[in-house]
Amino acid sequence: MIPRRILPLIVLAQFCCTSLWFAGNAVLVELVETFGLPDTALGSLTSAIQFGFICGTLVFAILAIADRFSPSWVFFASAIAGATFNLAGTWPENTLLTLLSGRFMTGFFLAGIYPVGMKIAADYYQKDLGKSLGFLVGALVLGTAFPHLLRGFGEELPWKSVLFITSGLAVLGGGLILAFVPDGPHRSKGSRPDFTAFFTVFRNRPFRAAAFGYFGHMWELYAFWAFVPLLLGSYLQTRPEASYSLPVMAFLIIGAGGVGCVVSGLLSLRYGARKVATTALFLSGVCCLLAPVAFHFSPALFLSFLLVWGVLVVADSPLFSTLVAGSAAPERKGTALTIVNCLGFALTIVSIQLLVAAGEWLEPAARMPLLAIGPALGLLGLFADRKRVGE
Repeated sequence: MIPRRILPLIVLAQFCCTSLWFAGNAVLVELVETFGLPDTALGSLTSAIQFGFICGTLVFAILAIADRFSPSWVFFASAIAGATFNLAGTWPENTLLTLLSGRFMTGFFLAGIYPVGMKIAADYYQKDLGKSLGFLVGALVLGTAFPHLLRGFGEELPWKSVLFITSGLAVLGGGLILAFVPDGPHRSKGSRPDFTAFFTVFRNRPFRAAAFGYFGHMWELYAFWAFVPLLLGSYLQTRPEASYSLPVMAFLIIGAGGVGCVVSGLLSLRYGARKVATTALFLSGVCCLLAPVAFHFSPALFLSFLLVWGVLVVADSPLFSTLVAGSAAPERKGTALTIVNCLGFALTIVSIQLLVAAGEWLEPAARMPLLAIGPALGLLGLFADRKRVGE
């Protein structure tokens, strides 16, 4: 009998630790002013933490860390390290290079938090895993959005406090896992590093189809999250009658995805993970194409559109992870999840930099249809494989 406290503790810890993710983005204006950063800092700092996560997942996957060692200890150690490098942003002698290095290392150790948190959940909940991961990824979404809410307090909260608070939360989250969430009953311990894992896992046809769907989703997700403040700011410039707090709205739009994850997880119990994930991926792709039109809506309608997009853009994430975990060999479950995360986040750098480069000739809203490339190819990969992928 699994104690009822386990899932809430994993969810809370995931929220606390993933607040590190966009902490740098939430204080970007202050970082630019304080350290004299260039206008391209948004893309650079976001890509730095993504690239760090990619490198981290690559190392974790090749060494099979999440399968060879206690996931709870890996989660805790990564949380402490990530919190430490997050605090590097408060160093008064920072330059663009040191800030990029700090965000890179924060991302590196997030590789021991996000996929390892999913591995811990999968070790406890084999039945109805989609529902469990729905809550877990929902916590990731809220954690990602949380620094924007902190900035919503304005001048009353110094920008360095955002980094101190998010680092403190990460330490708390790591401690909760170590103290109260031991290794799960379904854990299958790996024996040694597997340097062929990047190739062998994709021989599994259902795994490959689920992974391609996830890759299409990731092309869109983090680029959308990174550019939400830019979209809102651009809209405010054209609509002076729109009076809202940009950081608070950014939090609500990104955080709305947490609701989407929970709802999609519950819907998967009735309709199946593959069907719900495919529907969400299609609808979020439609939102990408509608963005230039929505930019001309009234303030209330424009914000409603972004809130709906915020729900749909991540609703498929826990379900694709469920399909990946369900189609991987038990002794490689942690490694498989980490590999898919690694490749998926590599795509986020490409899509983010594409939107940054497109800024030379396109307004923010006009760049968003470029994100529809991901959902389109993801759907193509899913439908190309007619075999069911682990409902």
